[in-house]
Amino acid sequence: MSQNTIFRWQADALTPTDDDATSTPIEVADSWLVSEGRTLAIGLHRERFLLGIESRGFPHLLQAAEAFWDAALATIPRDGDWFPRVELRSGAGNPELVLRLRTAPARTDSVVVATFAGEDPRSEPTIKGPDLEVLAAARASVAPAGEAVLLTADAFVVEGAYSGLLWWRGKILCGPLSEFERIDSVTVRSVLALAAALGIETFDEAVTPSELDGVELWSLSALHGPRIVTRWIDGPGLAELPGRLKMWRARLGALRQPL
Repeated sequence: MSQNTIFRWQADALTPTDDDATSTPIEVADSWLVSEGRTLAIGLHRERFLLGIESRGFPHLLQAAEAFWDAALATIPRDGDWFPRVELRSGAGNPELVLRLRTAPARTDSVVVATFAGEDPRSEPTIKGPDLEVLAAARASVAPAGEAVLLTADAFVVEGAYSGLLWWRGKILCGPLSEFERIDSVTVRSVLALAAALGIETFDEAVTPSELDGVELWSLSALHGPRIVTRWIDGPGLAELPGRLKMWRARLGALRQPL
């Protein structure tokens, strides 16, 4: 299997293709990490992908998308590390379902962030897919930082370009207000569910970057899991409780299940 193999859903089957379909816009996408055949909360990824298809105006494709999803999971190798992406693309009124079977890139447990300085680049802030390219550009614009933090018009913290954000105020796990439009991060949901199971208090709040001075800030994604933000360029000073991130990464790892 090559490092990046593209499959199209045709005649109720996945067919390898050399055409990468990049000329057609992405309506919905989802991706997740598979390591030695195990992954975290795959049911939530499925739910988000199917809800996105319906929200983008393609409810007639849901039955095909469910069969496509099952075939995509069956195609992923059970050895090695993979970061597959499923897509619904549309072009000239001809939507198609695509699987990109990609080997997983290098992962890290820390990241440097910076505030994205432009206007909110998102056109569909609650659906993963349509804004992938503009969000990649937003992240690139804050280099050498590895992630861009997006703010509301009132300068409140919403999410990262490719990640959700959570922070610790002592023993309380905090995140942005639920009414702030953002991607429904599966990794964030998993961490919050684990916190609830452990009896850890959680709290939503509207904060500007400066109001995060002195907190422990996490950037969370399906690829990396939770990462400690070690520095916010031209932003607040951040802290870290030694051992906490490692413990939570181990807890999430223990929740990974076979595909």
